[in-house]
Amino acid sequence: MSETLTVDVIDAKGKKAGTAELPAEVFDVQTNIPLIHQVVVAQLAAARQGTHSTKTRGEVRGGGRKPYKQKGTGRARQGSTRAPQFAGGGVVHGPTPRDYSQRTPKKMKVAALRGALSDRARAGRIHVVTGFGIDGVPSTKQAMTSLANLSPRKHVLVVLERGDDLTVKSLQNAEQVHLLVADQLNTYDVLVSDDVVFTQGALEAFLAGPAKGASAKAVATESEAELVKEDAK
Repeated sequence: MSETLTVDVIDAKGKKAGTAELPAEVFDVQTNIPLIHQVVVAQLAAARQGTHSTKTRGEVRGGGRKPYKQKGTGRARQGSTRAPQFAGGGVVHGPTPRDYSQRTPKKMKVAALRGALSDRARAGRIHVVTGFGIDGVPSTKQAMTSLANLSPRKHVLVVLERGDDLTVKSLQNAEQVHLLVADQLNTYDVLVSDDVVFTQGALEAFLAGPAKGASAKAVATESEAELVKEDAK
């Protein structure tokens, strides 16, 4: 196992205010790309509403009477104007409401998140701040100024403590910023962000949570990976 990583803790003015330790078992594990892919696919699938619906010819209103007699017209025989070949008719093999969610073991979710965080940490894209210099009144300008001292990149994930309403109100409308509470941190949001910025309190809350639990594995076993693949079919 690698040694614990250390990063600088930056204050609101962009100056070093100390250091923070990033445990190797969370921020320096092997990145299992197939595992991360499976977890992200399952997460996006679970976000689908699945409320799409079409009506079959038996569900479309009307069409009960035979449109014209069976023989003698020279036209093809028809039994209903709600058949699929008619405008206003039913839909053949159309979508119906369904649940897209896939069963993903909790250990695999934790392992994928740690792999994604490790990738960002090794690239120097994990940052820790004391705060954003907001005192009493929300200020987007001040928060963005502080954030610019950390990262010039376009997509930044900011991880906060639960209850940090001042920072939420200051950054929630910033286009390039995505906000999450520490216990909501997930693989997909880490991957789509260029940098991950933790407040000191958020980092402590995250490390105290399930990410560092004894049951969390750094790499999924082959049997676990096969289990998820079978559930996805």
